Amino acid sequence: MPRSVNHVASRARRKKILKLTRGYYGCRRNVWTVAKNTWEKGLTYAYRDRKNKKRNFRALWIQRINAAARFEDLSYSKLMGLIHKAGIEINRKVLADLALNNPQAFKAIVDKVKNA
Repeated sequence: MPRSVNHVASRARRKKILKLTRGYYGCRRNVWTVAKNTWEKGLTYAYRDRKNKKRNFRALWIQRINAAARFEDLSYSKLMGLIHKAGIEINRKVLADLALNNPQAFKAIVDKVKNA
């Protein structure tokens, strides 16, 4: 009696991954083993870079706050220390946005912190 193999499911599984590797270069798109390995490696890069994205944005916000603080004769670390001491709860994302798009509001925060 011939061996029973579920070709429908295995072919569907392969097609699913080969569809995900569309647009890759060379054998990475159509050779099953290479495509599978490339796709799995891509998932690890995606996981890693979701974390790196947060790290990069935080660094960008700090640079923007520092540049705006230098116009007010403060360094980034002194400004953040004064903000925490004054009890103002504002995160770096919002502070960087104010520094970039609304310099008057940023200056008002800095003046309030200096006087406190």
